Amino acid sequence: MQSQPLFGKGWKMSERTAEGYDISAVEQWVAENVPELTPPFEWERQEGGHSNLTYRLKDQAGKLAVIRRPPQGELLPKAHDMSREWALISSLGATGFPVPAAYSFCESNEVTGAWFYVMGHVEGRPLHNAQQTLDWVPEDQRVTLAHSLIDTLADLHVLNPDKIGLGELGKKEGYVARQLKTWYRSWTASIEPAQYDDVRAHDLHHYFVDNIPEQGMARIVHGDYGFHNCLVNVNSTVAAVVDWELASLGDPLADLGYTLNMFPESQADVDADPEMSTSLPGFPPRSALAARYAERTGRILDKLDYYRGFNYWKRAGIIHGVYARYMAGQKSTDGVDLGGLPKAIDRSLELAQQAVARLGAK
Repeated sequence: MQSQPLFGKGWKMSERTAEGYDISAVEQWVAENVPELTPPFEWERQEGGHSNLTYRLKDQAGKLAVIRRPPQGELLPKAHDMSREWALISSLGATGFPVPAAYSFCESNEVTGAWFYVMGHVEGRPLHNAQQTLDWVPEDQRVTLAHSLIDTLADLHVLNPDKIGLGELGKKEGYVARQLKTWYRSWTASIEPAQYDDVRAHDLHHYFVDNIPEQGMARIVHGDYGFHNCLVNVNSTVAAVVDWELASLGDPLADLGYTLNMFPESQADVDADPEMSTSLPGFPPRSALAARYAERTGRILDKLDYYRGFNYWKRAGIIHGVYARYMAGQKSTDGVDLGGLPKAIDRSLELAQQAVARLGAK
């Protein structure tokens, strides 16, 4: 460590706080390891990111960056793994894929109690709902935006993880089977606390297990890819893909099915979920985006409805688990539409059934 203090005379450290960060120690570390930045910083908390403690930093020259570390407290063994996120953005960035610039990674708990990394700041906004799309993306730019989203996903899926240093990111085979096992276990464990079960969840699980498509070569799977985890710039294109916490190796069509489920095909789809970020006029239909992905990657999408149905089923399982925690008193229900959660589970299972029915009709 440097023997000289980093901060000038009169700098009041008490004026700045950041949950989970020893600001003085972190800024000293940054001064020694990140030549792109000049501490001390202004710290601003950023929301999102699956509870990771994320702050925007503004240095003495006005340059912006972002720092991330896991939440405080005891964590599950593989949860909030900073090294995985760092490996992804540093390796993908080297290929030209749109991710924030990877500045430096701290593999020590001694600085601030956890591993953390610093990355570049990217100008852009995530889109979580229709109002944010309305505010940020003009109607005549929504085709451009949708194409950028799908093209970026296709570009991710043509990368060979072995050739870019990500071949050890996770198990390569059996991605969908592992997901089915995980989320069915979640469903069954949540039945009693939720006081809620649905035979369709079990029937669909059996169908998906018995009909898993051949995976093919493993690719990088983001796991939660959509406008909510992309930064959209003023030109209505994807400036960066963020929040890689769920990324793994596996079947890229599972990613595609998840993303396409966010796009309507008809007015009925819009009416069913009017708050979705893609529910506004100007977006191309889901089928057109699937065709664009197929052309860009050369993949055959004859089993696309399997992946769409699987993702609807998985969504039902995720909501079921959330509902169980509310019902068990593990989460505050203040401001929560508790009655809306069973409706969302029902809708997801219904859509999963519809996807399976389309497969049977082919």
